[in-house]
Amino acid sequence: MNGIMIQGTSSDSGKSFIVTGLCRLLSDMRINICPFKSQNMSNNAYVTHDGLEISTAQALQAQAARLTPEVFMNPILLKPRHNTSSEIILNGRVFAHSTGHYREFTQNEGIKAVRESLRHIERHFDAVIIEGAGSPAEINLNAHEIVNMRIAREADVDVILVADVDRGGSLASVAGTLELLDSDRERVKGIIYNKFRGNIELFKSAIEWTEHYTGIKVVGVIPFLESANLSGEDSLNIRNINRHAEISIGIINFPGISNFGDFDAFIHEPDVNLIYIDDNMRIKDFHELDAIILPGTKNTFASLEWLKASGLDVMIRNFRGLIFGICGGMQIMGRELFDDYHIENDNTNHACGLNLIPSITSFNSQGKITRQAAGFISGTHEEIHGYEIHYGLTHHEYDHDFHPLFTINESPEGITSHDMRIAGTYIHGIFGNDNFRSLWLNGIRRKKNYGTRSPHTVKKDSYDEIASVLAHNLDIDFILKLILHEDTMLQPE
Repeated sequence: MNGIMIQGTSSDSGKSFIVTGLCRLLSDMRINICPFKSQNMSNNAYVTHDGLEISTAQALQAQAARLTPEVFMNPILLKPRHNTSSEIILNGRVFAHSTGHYREFTQNEGIKAVRESLRHIERHFDAVIIEGAGSPAEINLNAHEIVNMRIAREADVDVILVADVDRGGSLASVAGTLELLDSDRERVKGIIYNKFRGNIELFKSAIEWTEHYTGIKVVGVIPFLESANLSGEDSLNIRNINRHAEISIGIINFPGISNFGDFDAFIHEPDVNLIYIDDNMRIKDFHELDAIILPGTKNTFASLEWLKASGLDVMIRNFRGLIFGICGGMQIMGRELFDDYHIENDNTNHACGLNLIPSITSFNSQGKITRQAAGFISGTHEEIHGYEIHYGLTHHEYDHDFHPLFTINESPEGITSHDMRIAGTYIHGIFGNDNFRSLWLNGIRRKKNYGTRSPHTVKKDSYDEIASVLAHNLDIDFILKLILHEDTMLQPE
């Protein structure tokens, strides 16, 4: 195939970042480029236009390439449920609730879906940029992996290896990874050092050593780019925002937190801090927050039990600031949860929620709901959009204290108190709507008596900025020759 594969010496080396930037850069060059990752492990998921699940990372890469996200860009998604088990999403739908027979799956349904996706991409696109996972040098996984060098062989593409300078040990990680690749080492045609801070002149000797020791070209050194924000694939990428700001928002960091990209838009609000709350949060610090958000979670019952075991449930109920729940977080805020079919929990079929909203959630056999959502903030003509991914149905008992938060397809969705102090919704990405985020934040600003702000238009993507950084710091002509198998000097529009 025309294309290239971006692999890393470790997780979080910046593979997704590089693929995203190259997608925008090649799109600017009028190359019909398609991102691809055969298998992703992440609870940060996105729903396509036809109601299928893929990783958020591949959805962002598709948007960078100016494409509509499609399931063939990420045919396998593993969504961790417990420490040793994940839900398997195959071609956008739930295939199995456990990875108990994962090896058998990879060698049968898994690799079949990967090959079908690659054939589709080869027929409909000029080239592909493939993202690997973790490291290709995991010897214990190589016999059954379908995400690193096996995929490079399936697509017959060259590989560029990315190393994270910021975490230290990058030269050793490059040398060690190459040493463990055996015959696949021949596919590695370039090395990128990513997340570099400081004076590049001080790193030149490292570049010279790398090329001399490995015989492989260092394609470039990418500076640490804090301003360009992309959602990570797992909760290890979660970071607090530490800056002087008037508003502090606490995000409950459930052990199974999902879709934490819901909060990316707050990063662009200059008067907002985000603080991820774990189970050792002090009461004093807790009550200094202006708002709390209960995010989505891969296991609602387990997250509720964690809140109760840590004492955070009492702290949340006694909190006097704004409280907002998304998806599983909203379910937890309700009065009761029922799971007669043991969809979410094997130990019990009932739990009492935080009783913050008059709602009851039932998990039944109707399966997972995955769909895009568009509508209005209730009582207004302000449009909102997002998507739903959840098991269970929630019944809200609307009354004189609580009413619908949104109107979706002329039906009520979500719930809010009249002053919006307590609210919840199933819609992921809701804070990515500038108008709604501004409305919610202005409620905090009024309470703090320092005035409201007009909607702050979020830079919804950082694709152009990332592409520009790559263009100035990588040997793009060398990379293009690897991708297109020809000498070419394409220029951006």
